[in-house]
Amino acid sequence: MNRNAIIRKSAVLAVASLALTGAAVLRADDALPKAETILDHYIEVTGGVAAYEKHKTEVETGTMEFAAQGLKGNITRYSAPPDKSYAVIDLQGIGKMEQGTAGGVAWENSTIQGARVKSGAEKAQSIREGTFNSVLNWRKLYAKVETSGVGNVEGEECYKVVMTPAEGKPETGYYSKKTGLLMKVDLVVDSPLGELPAEILNSDYKTFDGVLMPTKSVQKVAGQEMVITIQSLKTNEQIAADRFDPPADVKALLNKPAAKPDK
Repeated sequence: MNRNAIIRKSAVLAVASLALTGAAVLRADDALPKAETILDHYIEVTGGVAAYEKHKTEVETGTMEFAAQGLKGNITRYSAPPDKSYAVIDLQGIGKMEQGTAGGVAWENSTIQGARVKSGAEKAQSIREGTFNSVLNWRKLYAKVETSGVGNVEGEECYKVVMTPAEGKPETGYYSKKTGLLMKVDLVVDSPLGELPAEILNSDYKTFDGVLMPTKSVQKVAGQEMVITIQSLKTNEQIAADRFDPPADVKALLNKPAAKPDK
């Protein structure tokens, strides 16, 4: 073998060796943390289990705005264990909208659609959202979680965690590599209009009684944009027991006898 052939062969081997080394480095750098690790880390960076468990009830107040439509209103939300939630929204020019969960029941009542009891995947989604301290209970709320890759949110690199519930479509959370905070959620919203793609951007994290929470949420659903801003959050307030009772119109639907099947 002449010298040139030896040099060419050596060069090929060197390139192959470097390629293998580079691939090994890429595999090491690209190794993704387990979804369980990312979700538990989120709990830690936002206050830790003990801080969350000190919250026995929560009362949030804030604003909701549909800028493109020129609509703005106030929102108040009450929460208590295990799955009690009640939210009332008063939009200027639209009126009052209520929704709640308790005891495995999910409902809503508005001047637009009237009273409604939710069922199926829509009900399951509302109960997940209404579960108190849902951040701590992700293992109960989702049948499977997995890290699917890396994405970019507002210029920040994030781990993508796909969370699949027992009932309903998977949700993808984007957790900042730098801070561990949840930056964005992609999901499918079940509604009377069918399944609608949605995106939720979280920002302006602030601490309330030891727990760090986002106070601004930009939600985009089927091309419509809504901004929710939390102005205050009070914990361990005494909430009246009937606060989570459905309104009369919803109770009437719940008490309505089921239709008998045709013989």
